Amino acid sequence: MATAGKVIKCKAAVAWEAGKPLSIEEVEVAPPQAMEVRVKILYTALCHTDVYFWEAKVSTQIIVYVSQKRLCFPIGVKTAWICNDEAGGIVESVGEGVTELVPGDHVLPVFTGECKDCAHCKSEESNLCDLLRINVDRGVMIGDGQSRFTINGKPIFHFVGTSTFSEYTVIHVGCLAKINPEAPLDKVCVLSCGISTGLGATLNVAKPKKGSTVAIFGLGAVGLAAMEGARMAGASRIIGVDLNPAKYEQAKKFGCTDFVNPKDHTKPVQEVLVEMTNGGVDRAVECTGHIDAMIAAFECVHDGWGVAVLVGVPHKEAVFKTYPMNFLNERTLKGTFFGNYKPRTDLPEVVEMYMRKELELEKFITHSVPFSQINTAFDLMLKGEGLRCIMRMDQ
Repeated sequence: MATAGKVIKCKAAVAWEAGKPLSIEEVEVAPPQAMEVRVKILYTALCHTDVYFWEAKVSTQIIVYVSQKRLCFPIGVKTAWICNDEAGGIVESVGEGVTELVPGDHVLPVFTGECKDCAHCKSEESNLCDLLRINVDRGVMIGDGQSRFTINGKPIFHFVGTSTFSEYTVIHVGCLAKINPEAPLDKVCVLSCGISTGLGATLNVAKPKKGSTVAIFGLGAVGLAAMEGARMAGASRIIGVDLNPAKYEQAKKFGCTDFVNPKDHTKPVQEVLVEMTNGGVDRAVECTGHIDAMIAAFECVHDGWGVAVLVGVPHKEAVFKTYPMNFLNERTLKGTFFGNYKPRTDLPEVVEMYMRKELELEKFITHSVPFSQINTAFDLMLKGEGLRCIMRMDQ
């Protein structure tokens, strides 16, 4: 393309301060360096991870390199950064050493990567890449410790290696999944983060058999994606567990057959589920991040064959407590990261599930706004209205 090798000026939504509205700014985006790709983002979607860090509900830092010295600043205090990790775009140019992608390829950026060389990438049992595993602290490119974004010569920092709230962004090649160019980017862009996480937690980790009973804890977008996986697997009974009764109607679209609100019962919800299912559910997937829900998910599965999968991220000081006999009675507890999908290897097939009409993505997309109205998308997420809001970058 004519822009290859040149600095591109474009629009980006910049977070100047934690918890404050994002500002649409003109940024300069440098060309990609070795093993990097510059991507033109066409559609982006807001996910809860962005809100979580934008609100500064976690203690994290941006790592900045100045004259070869590694300095750290808390997010929102000394730095400005470009958020987001859920988008779809087209390759504009590639850096030295990139052979799998060429300009014009359709790609999904992913917050975690697949270098294909480390022990985790070579393992059939893991997707936790040693080189490109998610790092919320690093605000620069992994190759040279520099940002590819500037405003008037001052660096604007990256977020989880993607920063897709920008019309153009630079991403390590290992964090890009090449997909079918016929797939509509305004739909499949939601597979970059939460939807794949929930879907894979069920299909790849819980692995419910046809006709089985599955409980899903937490009916946000990730939980409903886990429920979609249970529907696709042929579960005969899918029980949604949530503190908000209004979520039941929406969950029915994803195959929910029963709904349990823990607040409606005087006994622990795991006991309620065990009684409902004559000994426990076959599979449970927890998508809340609350430690009580995690324990309940494990303790509600059937002895002998029950499997519980933890998806939500708990408070760093949370402690999981249960009786050892729950394990000795042959219940299994598992964890998952990005649904155990290897981004480059597996995500293209998830897109094909949608193309074959096995996976229904449209029901996750509840709102659409121009990129210029990005703060409206944040308001919708903060109010709990809808699941995914798609933003068209050229509007």
